[in-house]
Amino acid sequence: MTDTAVPQIGVVAIGRNEGERLRRCIRSMPGGLAALVYVDSGSTDGSVEFARKSGAEVVALDMSTAFTAARARNAGLDRLLALHPALRYVQFVDGDCELAEGWLGVAHAALATDPKLAVVCGRRRELAPQASPYNRLCDMEWDTPVGEAEACGGDALMRLSALREVGGYDPSLIAGEEPELCLRLRRSGHRVLRIEHEMTRHDAAMTRFSQWWLRNVRAGHACAEGYHRYGGGPERFNRQRVLSNLAWGFGLPATSAVLALPTLGSSLGLLGLYGLLYKRVRDHRQQAGDSSGDAALYARYLVLGKLPQAQGVLQFHYRRLRGKQSKLIEYK
Repeated sequence: MTDTAVPQIGVVAIGRNEGERLRRCIRSMPGGLAALVYVDSGSTDGSVEFARKSGAEVVALDMSTAFTAARARNAGLDRLLALHPALRYVQFVDGDCELAEGWLGVAHAALATDPKLAVVCGRRRELAPQASPYNRLCDMEWDTPVGEAEACGGDALMRLSALREVGGYDPSLIAGEEPELCLRLRRSGHRVLRIEHEMTRHDAAMTRFSQWWLRNVRAGHACAEGYHRYGGGPERFNRQRVLSNLAWGFGLPATSAVLALPTLGSSLGLLGLYGLLYKRVRDHRQQAGDSSGDAALYARYLVLGKLPQAQGVLQFHYRRLRGKQSKLIEYK
Protein backbone atom coordinates (compact mmCIF):
# COMPACT_ATOMS: atom_id res chain seq x y z
CA MET A 1 0.00 0.00 0.00
CA THR A 2 1.32 3.45 -0.84
CA ASP A 3 1.19 6.41 1.50
CA THR A 4 -1.83 8.07 -0.11
CA ALA A 5 -2.95 9.46 3.26
CA VAL A 6 0.21 11.45 3.92
CA PRO A 7 -1.33 14.93 3.31
CA GLN A 8 -3.27 14.37 6.55
CA ILE A 9 -0.13 13.45 8.50
CA GLY A 10 2.71 15.46 9.99
CA VAL A 11 5.97 13.91 11.17
CA VAL A 12 8.04 14.85 14.22
CA ALA A 13 11.60 13.50 14.23
CA ILE A 14 13.98 14.08 17.13
CA GLY A 15 17.73 13.65 17.37
CA ARG A 16 21.19 14.82 18.32
CA ASN A 17 24.37 14.17 16.35
CA GLU A 18 22.77 11.31 14.43
CA GLY A 19 24.85 12.03 11.33
CA GLU A 20 24.14 9.62 8.49
CA ARG A 21 21.31 8.05 10.47
CA LEU A 22 19.39 11.34 10.40
CA ARG A 23 20.04 11.64 6.68
CA ARG A 24 18.53 8.19 6.12
CA CYS A 25 15.62 9.13 8.39
CA ILE A 26 14.74 12.28 6.46
CA ARG A 27 15.27 10.64 3.07
CA SER A 28 12.84 7.88 4.02
CA MET A 29 9.94 10.34 4.36
CA PRO A 30 7.34 10.03 1.60
CA GLY A 31 6.47 13.03 -0.52
CA GLY A 32 3.30 14.99 0.17
CA LEU A 33 3.50 15.12 3.97
CA ALA A 34 1.66 17.99 5.63
CA ALA A 35 4.94 18.87 7.34
CA LEU A 36 8.15 17.38 8.67
CA VAL A 37 9.45 18.91 11.90
CA TYR A 38 12.93 18.01 13.10
CA VAL A 39 13.71 18.79 16.75
CA ASP A 40 17.42 19.06 17.48
CA SER A 41 18.97 18.90 20.93
CA GLY A 42 22.35 20.55 20.48
CA SER A 43 23.89 18.75 17.50
CA THR A 44 27.36 19.77 16.38
CA ASP A 45 27.54 17.53 13.29
CA GLY A 46 25.60 19.61 10.79
CA SER A 47 22.25 17.91 11.49
CA VAL A 48 20.35 21.20 11.69
CA GLU A 49 21.75 22.46 8.39
CA PHE A 50 21.02 19.18 6.62
CA ALA A 51 17.44 19.07 7.94
CA ARG A 52 16.76 22.63 6.79
CA LYS A 53 18.23 21.99 3.34
CA SER A 54 16.01 18.91 3.09
CA GLY A 55 12.89 21.01 3.63
CA ALA A 56 12.23 20.15 7.26
CA GLU A 57 10.99 22.71 9.74
CA VAL A 58 13.67 22.80 12.45
CA VAL A 59 13.20 23.38 16.17
CA ALA A 60 16.49 23.86 18.04
CA LEU A 61 15.90 23.23 21.73
CA ASP A 62 17.26 25.62 24.32
CA MET A 63 19.85 23.39 25.98
CA SER A 64 19.99 25.52 29.13
CA THR A 65 16.89 23.55 30.12
CA ALA A 66 17.33 19.84 30.81
CA PHE A 67 16.77 17.78 27.67
CA THR A 68 14.41 14.82 27.50
CA ALA A 69 13.01 13.00 24.47
CA ALA A 70 9.52 13.79 25.79
CA ARG A 71 10.31 17.50 25.84
CA ALA A 72 11.63 17.30 22.27
CA ARG A 73 8.52 15.52 21.01
CA ASN A 74 6.24 18.08 22.66
CA ALA A 75 8.24 20.91 21.10
CA GLY A 76 7.93 19.29 17.68
CA LEU A 77 4.23 18.77 18.18
CA ASP A 78 3.74 22.43 19.15
CA ARG A 79 5.49 23.59 15.97
CA LEU A 80 3.53 21.12 13.87
CA LEU A 81 0.21 22.42 15.21
CA ALA A 82 1.31 26.02 14.77
CA LEU A 83 1.92 25.26 11.11
CA HIS A 84 -1.18 23.10 10.61
CA PRO A 85 -3.80 23.64 13.36
CA ALA A 86 -6.33 21.33 11.71
CA LEU A 87 -3.93 18.39 11.35
CA ARG A 88 -5.37 15.08 12.58
CA TYR A 89 -2.39 12.70 12.84
CA VAL A 90 1.26 12.81 13.79
CA GLN A 91 3.97 10.23 13.19
CA PHE A 92 6.73 10.34 15.79
CA VAL A 93 10.06 8.88 14.78
CA ASP A 94 13.51 8.87 16.34
CA GLY A 95 16.32 10.34 14.27
CA ASP A 96 18.15 7.00 14.17
CA CYS A 97 15.22 5.33 12.39
CA GLU A 98 13.95 5.14 8.82
CA LEU A 99 10.26 4.90 7.93
CA ALA A 100 9.31 1.77 6.02
CA GLU A 101 7.69 2.32 2.63
CA GLY A 102 3.91 2.22 2.82
CA TRP A 103 3.76 2.40 6.61
CA LEU A 104 1.87 5.69 6.89
CA GLY A 105 -0.91 4.54 4.57
CA VAL A 106 -1.42 1.28 6.45
CA ALA A 107 -1.29 2.93 9.87
CA HIS A 108 -3.68 5.67 8.80
CA ALA A 109 -6.16 3.08 7.56
CA ALA A 110 -6.04 1.37 10.95
CA LEU A 111 -6.67 4.63 12.83
CA ALA A 112 -9.60 5.45 10.54
CA THR A 113 -11.46 2.31 11.63
CA ASP A 114 -12.03 3.36 15.25
CA PRO A 115 -12.18 6.89 16.74
CA LYS A 116 -11.06 5.46 20.09
CA LEU A 117 -7.86 4.12 18.55
CA ALA A 118 -5.23 6.67 19.57
CA VAL A 119 -1.94 4.97 18.70
CA VAL A 120 -0.89 2.56 15.95
CA CYS A 121 2.58 1.07 15.84
CA GLY A 122 4.09 -1.70 13.76
CA ARG A 123 7.29 -3.66 13.37
CA ARG A 124 10.52 -1.94 14.26
CA ARG A 125 13.54 -3.82 12.90
CA GLU A 126 17.20 -3.38 13.64
CA LEU A 127 19.20 -2.20 10.61
CA ALA A 128 22.29 -4.30 11.39
CA PRO A 129 21.30 -6.99 13.91
CA GLN A 130 24.43 -9.06 13.29
CA ALA A 131 26.83 -6.16 13.89
CA SER A 132 26.99 -6.91 17.63
CA PRO A 133 25.19 -9.05 20.20
CA TYR A 134 23.67 -5.85 21.59
CA ASN A 135 22.14 -4.94 18.24
CA ARG A 136 20.79 -8.46 17.98
CA LEU A 137 19.22 -8.14 21.42
CA CYS A 138 17.54 -4.91 20.34
CA ASP A 139 16.13 -6.64 17.27
CA MET A 140 14.68 -9.37 19.47
CA GLU A 141 13.32 -6.79 21.89
CA TRP A 142 11.39 -5.07 19.09
CA ASP A 143 9.67 -8.35 18.15
CA THR A 144 6.59 -7.91 20.32
CA PRO A 145 3.11 -9.44 19.89
CA VAL A 146 0.64 -7.79 17.54
CA GLY A 147 -2.84 -6.78 18.64
CA GLU A 148 -4.08 -4.69 21.54
CA ALA A 149 -1.04 -3.25 23.31
CA GLU A 150 -0.30 -1.49 26.56
CA ALA A 151 2.34 0.78 25.09
CA CYS A 152 4.25 1.82 21.99
CA GLY A 153 7.87 2.83 21.51
CA GLY A 154 9.34 6.06 20.19
CA ASP A 155 7.96 5.41 16.69
CA ALA A 156 4.17 5.48 16.29
CA LEU A 157 1.33 7.17 14.41
CA MET A 158 -0.99 8.99 16.83
CA ARG A 159 -4.36 10.70 16.72
CA LEU A 160 -3.75 14.32 17.61
CA SER A 161 -7.09 14.89 19.34
CA ALA A 162 -6.36 12.05 21.79
CA LEU A 163 -2.80 13.26 22.33
CA ARG A 164 -3.95 16.79 23.11
CA GLU A 165 -6.71 15.48 25.37
CA VAL A 166 -4.16 13.95 27.77
CA GLY A 167 -1.64 16.79 27.50
CA GLY A 168 1.01 15.12 25.36
CA TYR A 169 4.22 13.62 26.74
CA ASP A 170 5.48 14.26 30.25
CA PRO A 171 8.68 16.30 29.70
CA SER A 172 10.02 15.53 33.18
CA LEU A 173 10.58 11.85 32.38
CA ILE A 174 14.15 11.01 31.33
CA ALA A 175 12.98 7.67 29.86
CA GLY A 176 9.87 5.53 29.61
CA GLU A 177 7.77 8.44 28.35
CA GLU A 178 5.90 6.33 25.77
CA PRO A 179 4.47 3.70 28.18
CA GLU A 180 3.51 6.51 30.57
CA LEU A 181 1.70 8.38 27.80
CA CYS A 182 -0.06 5.22 26.66
CA LEU A 183 -1.19 4.51 30.21
CA ARG A 184 -2.84 7.93 30.40
CA LEU A 185 -4.42 7.42 26.98
CA ARG A 186 -5.84 4.04 28.00
CA ARG A 187 -7.14 5.48 31.25
CA SER A 188 -8.98 8.06 29.13
CA GLY A 189 -10.71 5.33 27.17
CA HIS A 190 -8.39 5.21 24.15
CA ARG A 191 -6.73 2.20 22.57
CA VAL A 192 -3.18 1.33 21.51
CA LEU A 193 -2.71 -1.16 18.68
CA ARG A 194 0.32 -2.93 17.24
CA ILE A 195 -0.14 -4.24 13.70
CA GLU A 196 1.82 -6.75 11.63
CA HIS A 197 3.46 -4.33 9.23
CA GLU A 198 6.98 -2.99 8.82
CA MET A 199 7.16 0.44 10.45
CA THR A 200 10.77 1.54 10.94
CA ARG A 201 14.35 0.36 10.66
CA HIS A 202 16.43 1.33 13.69
CA ASP A 203 20.18 1.74 13.95
CA ALA A 204 21.13 1.06 17.57
CA ALA A 205 24.87 1.20 16.81
CA MET A 206 25.66 -0.54 20.10
CA THR A 207 29.10 -2.09 19.95
CA ARG A 208 30.29 -1.91 23.55
CA PHE A 209 29.23 -3.66 26.74
CA SER A 210 29.21 -0.31 28.55
CA GLN A 211 26.52 0.97 26.16
CA TRP A 212 24.36 -2.06 26.81
CA TRP A 213 24.84 -1.64 30.58
CA LEU A 214 23.82 2.03 30.58
CA ARG A 215 20.79 1.28 28.42
CA ASN A 216 19.65 -1.21 31.06
CA VAL A 217 20.31 1.24 33.89
CA ARG A 218 18.04 3.66 32.06
CA ALA A 219 15.37 0.98 31.63
CA GLY A 220 15.46 0.17 35.32
CA HIS A 221 15.20 3.84 36.21
CA ALA A 222 12.19 4.28 33.90
CA CYS A 223 10.43 1.26 35.41
CA ALA A 224 10.99 2.54 38.93
CA GLU A 225 9.69 6.01 38.16
CA GLY A 226 6.63 4.63 36.39
CA TYR A 227 5.87 2.33 39.31
CA HIS A 228 6.37 5.13 41.82
CA ARG A 229 3.81 7.25 39.98
CA TYR A 230 1.22 4.71 38.92
CA GLY A 231 1.97 1.39 40.63
CA GLY A 232 -0.86 1.83 43.10
CA GLY A 233 -3.44 1.94 40.33
CA PRO A 234 -5.48 -0.98 39.00
CA GLU A 235 -2.91 -1.67 36.26
CA ARG A 236 -0.15 -2.30 38.83
CA PHE A 237 2.02 -0.37 36.39
CA ASN A 238 5.56 -1.79 36.21
CA ARG A 239 5.11 -3.57 39.54
CA GLN A 240 6.27 -7.00 38.39
CA ARG A 241 9.29 -5.66 36.51
CA VAL A 242 10.51 -3.52 39.41
CA LEU A 243 10.14 -6.31 41.95
CA SER A 244 11.89 -8.76 39.62
CA ASN A 245 14.76 -6.35 39.04
CA LEU A 246 15.22 -5.75 42.74
CA ALA A 247 14.96 -9.42 43.69
CA TRP A 248 17.37 -10.74 41.06
CA GLY A 249 19.61 -7.71 40.64
CA PHE A 250 20.03 -6.70 44.25
CA GLY A 251 18.29 -8.97 46.76
CA LEU A 252 19.83 -12.28 45.70
CA PRO A 253 23.47 -11.16 45.36
CA ALA A 254 23.26 -9.01 48.51
CA THR A 255 21.78 -11.84 50.57
CA SER A 256 24.39 -14.29 49.32
CA ALA A 257 27.22 -11.89 50.21
CA VAL A 258 25.90 -10.86 53.62
CA LEU A 259 25.35 -14.45 54.71
CA ALA A 260 28.62 -15.74 53.28
CA LEU A 261 30.61 -15.34 56.49
CA PRO A 262 28.09 -16.73 59.00
CA THR A 263 27.28 -19.67 56.70
CA LEU A 264 30.94 -20.36 55.88
CA GLY A 265 30.27 -19.60 52.25
CA SER A 266 27.33 -21.93 51.77
CA SER A 267 25.02 -18.99 51.07
CA LEU A 268 26.88 -18.44 47.81
CA GLY A 269 25.05 -21.50 46.55
CA LEU A 270 22.02 -19.26 46.23
CA LEU A 271 23.67 -17.79 43.15
CA GLY A 272 22.86 -21.05 41.41
CA LEU A 273 19.31 -19.69 41.10
CA TYR A 274 20.61 -17.54 38.26
CA GLY A 275 21.22 -20.75 36.32
CA LEU A 276 17.62 -21.80 36.86
CA LEU A 277 16.38 -18.42 35.65
CA TYR A 278 18.62 -18.65 32.59
CA LYS A 279 17.26 -22.11 31.73
CA ARG A 280 13.65 -21.04 32.18
CA VAL A 281 14.04 -18.00 29.93
CA ARG A 282 16.06 -19.91 27.30
CA ASP A 283 13.51 -22.73 27.13
CA HIS A 284 10.64 -20.26 26.87
CA ARG A 285 12.30 -18.42 24.00
CA GLN A 286 13.00 -21.66 22.15
CA GLN A 287 9.39 -22.75 22.55
CA ALA A 288 8.35 -19.37 21.15
CA GLY A 289 10.37 -20.05 18.00
CA ASP A 290 13.85 -18.63 18.62
CA SER A 291 16.87 -20.54 17.42
CA SER A 292 18.91 -22.18 20.16
CA GLY A 293 21.64 -19.56 19.72
CA ASP A 294 19.24 -16.62 19.91
CA ALA A 295 17.41 -18.13 22.88
CA ALA A 296 20.68 -18.59 24.76
CA LEU A 297 21.82 -15.06 23.91
CA TYR A 298 18.56 -13.54 25.07
CA ALA A 299 18.47 -15.56 28.30
CA ARG A 300 22.09 -14.80 29.15
CA TYR A 301 21.69 -11.06 28.82
CA LEU A 302 18.27 -10.97 30.46
CA VAL A 303 19.74 -12.56 33.59
CA LEU A 304 22.80 -10.31 33.54
CA GLY A 305 20.59 -7.30 32.83
CA LYS A 306 18.92 -7.63 36.22
CA LEU A 307 22.03 -6.06 37.77
CA PRO A 308 22.09 -2.74 35.85
CA GLN A 309 18.29 -2.55 35.95
CA ALA A 310 18.37 -2.89 39.73
CA GLN A 311 21.01 -0.17 39.72
CA GLY A 312 18.57 2.05 37.82
CA VAL A 313 15.79 1.35 40.32
CA LEU A 314 18.02 2.22 43.27
CA GLN A 315 19.41 5.26 41.49
CA PHE A 316 15.92 6.65 40.93
CA HIS A 317 14.93 6.25 44.57
CA TYR A 318 18.25 7.60 45.84
CA ARG A 319 17.78 10.82 43.89
CA ARG A 320 14.07 11.01 44.74
CA LEU A 321 14.70 10.72 48.48
CA ARG A 322 17.35 13.43 48.25
CA GLY A 323 14.95 15.68 46.35
CA LYS A 324 17.13 15.79 43.24
CA GLN A 325 15.92 15.81 39.65
CA SER A 326 16.85 12.75 37.63
CA LYS A 327 19.46 13.29 34.94
CA LEU A 328 19.40 11.91 31.43
CA ILE A 329 21.10 8.52 31.10
CA GLU A 330 22.66 8.28 27.64
CA TYR A 331 24.24 5.16 26.19
CA LYS A 332 25.37 6.53 22.80
